[in-house]
Amino acid sequence: MLGIGNVARKVFGTKNDRKIKATRPLVAKINALEPEYEALDDAGLKQKTESFKERLANGESLDVLLPEAFANCREAARRTLGLRAFDVQLMGGIFLHQGNISEMKTGEGKTLVATFPAYLNALTGKGVHIVTVNDYLAKRDAEWMGKVYGALGMTTGVVYPQQPEDEKKSAYGADITYATNNELGFDYLRDNMKSTLEEMNQRGHHFAIVDEVDSILIDEARTPLIISGPAQDRSELYTTIDALIPELSEDHYTIDEKTRNVTFTDEGNEFLEQLLQQNELLPEGQSLYDPESTTVVHHVNQGLRAHKLFTRDKDYIVRGGEVVLIDEFTGRMMPGRRLSDGLHQAIEAKEGCKIQPENVTLAQVTFQNYFRLYDKLSGMTGTAATEAEEFAEIYGLGVVEVPTHMPIARVDEDDAVYRTAEDKFAAIVESIKKAHEKGQPILVGTTSIDKSEMLSRLLDEAGIKHNVLNARQHEKEAQIIAEAGKLGAVTIATNMAGRGTDIQLGGNVELKVMEALDANPDADPEEIRNRIEAEHADEKKKVLEAGGLFVLGTERHESRRIDNQLRGRSGRQGDPGRSAFFLSLEDDLMRIFGSDRLEKVLSGLGMKEGEAIIHPWVNKSLERAQAKVEGRNFDIRKQLLKFDDVMNEQRKVIFNQRLDIMKAEDLSEIVRDMRSQVIDDLVETHMPPKTFADQWDMEGLRDAVRESLNMELPIVEWGDEEGVDDDTVTERLEDAADDMMAQKTAQFGAENMRAIEKQVLLQTIDTKWREHLLTLEHLRSVVGFRGYAQRDPLNEYKTEAFQLFEGMLDSLRQDVTQKLAQIRPMTDEEQQQMLQEMEQQRDAMAKAAEPEKEGQIIAETSADGDNAFDESDRSTWGNPGRNQPCPCGSGKKFKHCHGRLG
Repeated sequence: MLGIGNVARKVFGTKNDRKIKATRPLVAKINALEPEYEALDDAGLKQKTESFKERLANGESLDVLLPEAFANCREAARRTLGLRAFDVQLMGGIFLHQGNISEMKTGEGKTLVATFPAYLNALTGKGVHIVTVNDYLAKRDAEWMGKVYGALGMTTGVVYPQQPEDEKKSAYGADITYATNNELGFDYLRDNMKSTLEEMNQRGHHFAIVDEVDSILIDEARTPLIISGPAQDRSELYTTIDALIPELSEDHYTIDEKTRNVTFTDEGNEFLEQLLQQNELLPEGQSLYDPESTTVVHHVNQGLRAHKLFTRDKDYIVRGGEVVLIDEFTGRMMPGRRLSDGLHQAIEAKEGCKIQPENVTLAQVTFQNYFRLYDKLSGMTGTAATEAEEFAEIYGLGVVEVPTHMPIARVDEDDAVYRTAEDKFAAIVESIKKAHEKGQPILVGTTSIDKSEMLSRLLDEAGIKHNVLNARQHEKEAQIIAEAGKLGAVTIATNMAGRGTDIQLGGNVELKVMEALDANPDADPEEIRNRIEAEHADEKKKVLEAGGLFVLGTERHESRRIDNQLRGRSGRQGDPGRSAFFLSLEDDLMRIFGSDRLEKVLSGLGMKEGEAIIHPWVNKSLERAQAKVEGRNFDIRKQLLKFDDVMNEQRKVIFNQRLDIMKAEDLSEIVRDMRSQVIDDLVETHMPPKTFADQWDMEGLRDAVRESLNMELPIVEWGDEEGVDDDTVTERLEDAADDMMAQKTAQFGAENMRAIEKQVLLQTIDTKWREHLLTLEHLRSVVGFRGYAQRDPLNEYKTEAFQLFEGMLDSLRQDVTQKLAQIRPMTDEEQQQMLQEMEQQRDAMAKAAEPEKEGQIIAETSADGDNAFDESDRSTWGNPGRNQPCPCGSGKKFKHCHGRLG
């Protein structure tokens, strides 16, 4: 009997069906326009683009222009690429324009789908970003689809790492820009560390289309993008702690694989305390619980995590003496990515690699908050439905399942569950052998490099020829995937079943043609193509007869989406195919998250060695376990985002403030207000309101004014005058400060002074913001303990982060006022020296952030103090370089002054 919900769906259709139905009139309009656009010549297509722009400027909306713009774009694609978009591709494009995620199966031509909404939205002149998962795809798609945009009179750009600045600026200035999510995020951070508007590359965030949207907005959204600079070197500490870890026994700690965390037992804490004291890492009498022990305990924790929770060839590989992380979702290497909080250094110590110094955060942003900057966001993927709730809640994106062009003919078999991993792998080899004997191409999905290599050894023993695709064969990815659909091909892939490259039955014609032309450059391309196409048609026929591509999963992933991605490699464009997953009770998912009930049932059935349980109920039980894990991961990401939202509000304020400062011509009023506020605070501190004159600290005020405002004034004497109060003192200080700054303006010239004020403001904001980020990181690491006192850690974090932000703004006013009060014109020698220092700084920061620009200011330094220069005592000279200013204060280079005496 059908449930009420099922009856309603039968009558009214699902929500998804209704969305599809609503686009059909639009698709019919686009199709009706086809003859008109076919009749246009090439110049006519470009002329249409200009006409659309004019109509848009005259008040027509993009929605009104959509049918004509899509028809124009379809005709351009047909002429330049020989591809005529199907109706379902137009539908996918319509949903993207509306700000949805179009879920389209593998092989449905998502790359072409993106051109329609990209072209339509680029008519506004505000730029469109198309986001891909790696640099290879960004370059490939920009080159490939750039032909379509070119035929329409639009420009295309591509952004990639280490790109020359002028090239990057013109790429962002193009109508349609292809880039990876990482590069877009980093460029946003870099732009907000620049000193002038002209140096900024991004020109706003109008519309983004995210390819493999689930990978980018969910899988990669756990870790923020961070621009960092080097901190102090602690490699000795990591090495010492690493040597202690093997001395810990299993009684000393507990491991939580679900949260990937380790905690010490009481026995472990006692043992650790003794161990650290013996190795002089903890002073005698100091406990692990003392605040002074925090750093050492943190590093021991990270060392233990590195040994017990991070596995070589699964979580990372060691290549060229470096620890390179592996993306757990795609199996790709992530060179340049490092784990934070000293964990990466702990792994380097464990593997005996050179320990790179820890980094200090200069700027950071999460992908969630970066992509929420866009006025309109959309995305494409083959697998989004299982995460629809997260897309809706975090990004406000709906998910629409677009029908396939041809009905899916793939057979998805029920999972086969074995008792042991040994039984499972024996059955996998047997299944591969059977399919291989009839010539069926097989794609085997594994979850780690070591498992793919272990299976490779088993296939070698069975005499089955195969290819292995994992992080180590990353460079050959496109070629291996292109050959995975050939007759009898066996391909083992680690979590990366062909992102961006389709598996075509019988092999990839384009790749075969390119290889043949490379081998014989003098041959006739037309002749080679005809020969290869004929061979391909024959091979494809045999592969179809053998049953199409067989996708075999060796384990279930934590996320159903990753399993669906693997499964979706088979059955593209209506091809036949089949998929099956082989599991064992020893698999990570079954062991950590699988229900105990499943194991009891399987035990009750009295399974014999080598036997499998195959039943739809098992599939449902596993999907429930996966849904639980997905829900837990969503909660983790949601919690991370709540904390980051606090910082994000502050980041927006700071970045907008920087932008306003860069746009402003004259900042003298802002600087004067800051100075006035500093004076008010100084007077209030030393002459508190409603107090008598004998309670004032006039000497303290005199010293504070000397330090903050660089002025010598008879403030003590003012205090003795009759009728002087705090308002009088404030007024006198403001007048004196205004006069001093007016003199400086006369010395420098008004234009130079305005430039100096702008530069001091920007540099001080940047320094303060970096310090604030570090403080927030520390606050974040300890605020969790407030939960033990029945206080909500998030509320505590919000309150304290706000107080810290207010404190940062107060100290910003103080610093800017102090720096501007101390500036004086530089000598030629000092300018030369500063240029050299800036050059060194630029080299040091090249890999991280943008360098600060050369300035024309120098802070006045006091000549008195403990280390005052004494001509007769060389120990007071310091250790200046030959080209540095002489410490005597003459303004000459050391080599031309006191350096000659030595």
